[in-house]
Amino acid sequence: MKNIMIITSYFPPEIGAASNRIFHLAEGLQSDYNVTVVTPLPNYPTGKIFDAYKGKLKVKSRENNINIVRLWLYASKSKNKFVRLFAMLSYSMSLVWFFIWNKIPDKVIVQSPPLLVAFTSMLFLRSKKRKLILNVSDLWPSAGFELGALKQGFSYKLLQKLEHFNYKSADLVLGQSNEILTHVGRITSKPQLFLYRNYPNIDQQNITETTSNNQTLKIVYAGLLGVAQGILKLCKELDYGGIELHIYGSGAEENDIKAFIENNKNLPIHFYGRVDRTELHCELKKYDIVIIPLLNRIYGSVPSKIFEYAKLGLPMLYFGGGEGEDVINENKLGWVAKAGDYNNLNSVLKKIDKAVLTFELKKKIQDVAYESFDFSKQLSLLKEKL
Repeated sequence: MKNIMIITSYFPPEIGAASNRIFHLAEGLQSDYNVTVVTPLPNYPTGKIFDAYKGKLKVKSRENNINIVRLWLYASKSKNKFVRLFAMLSYSMSLVWFFIWNKIPDKVIVQSPPLLVAFTSMLFLRSKKRKLILNVSDLWPSAGFELGALKQGFSYKLLQKLEHFNYKSADLVLGQSNEILTHVGRITSKPQLFLYRNYPNIDQQNITETTSNNQTLKIVYAGLLGVAQGILKLCKELDYGGIELHIYGSGAEENDIKAFIENNKNLPIHFYGRVDRTELHCELKKYDIVIIPLLNRIYGSVPSKIFEYAKLGLPMLYFGGGEGEDVINENKLGWVAKAGDYNNLNSVLKKIDKAVLTFELKKKIQDVAYESFDFSKQLSLLKEKL
């Protein structure tokens, strides 16, 4: 059986879309390849090495028939850009050491971002005999600029050069959105381009009809509580007349969100922290709609939650702009509010009638998801490209 390696900065037991996406990809390739995943010691999103891995430089294991190599890095979630840079450099240095002392297969999938980690991999693994596949989930540095995390200047231009080098060094680019592929195509015509959405590989679950005697709309958010999601601002801007907000997750804004709730006990906001993904799927069924917000519209971004929630049969309110709006509207998965416009968001919420949130609507959403967001079909098409 042929060998394939996946280089990623995120992998279970870490949580989040990137971790789930790479796990499902690795799992799906097993029937055709002997799969090895190279990843850092687990640390995301806490910024601390998980207890089971503390004090170790490298951990090798075999899990779910996947060979996993976990390498040392300096873990941090500091807001200081130099500390964050050192954290990325530390993993890059571990990768270079790994490349020197280990045989690398002829096919390698590299996850981007982080941009520097992807650059290190593309630079050191270039070979006429090796096929490099770049899996692009977000467009950096432009996404960082749109989020306000980066400013244009020398550093930004340097990151752009790294970005362009990565695309030009790839034989195949996987993009999670058409916007990503369009962007790559403007920079280089060298690699093949393939739309690889972040479809979850989950078993079909029973639909649960929410029951409530009042007309209060129970809204739930679940996921990372980071800058991009803007959940703290959402808490501040929502009009709570006729709604409740329920929050699951963890991340950089977690403490600020808890403090806001503590200081505004009159508001119907409920925080539950992080829960296991399987448990979360059960919890989400208790609520009327799920909300998928982004603080700013990010070119190229299509939140993976859309596909996962659709397979659970959950009506959605999307508040992020861009290609995600098209996915929601074209597949009739719920409602859309104008990105960044909280007045419009509150207006849309007031127009949602609980009477339409029926079992039939949820079943229709789930049926569309399993027809249109088929993980196995997409994976089969990818295997033809590899």
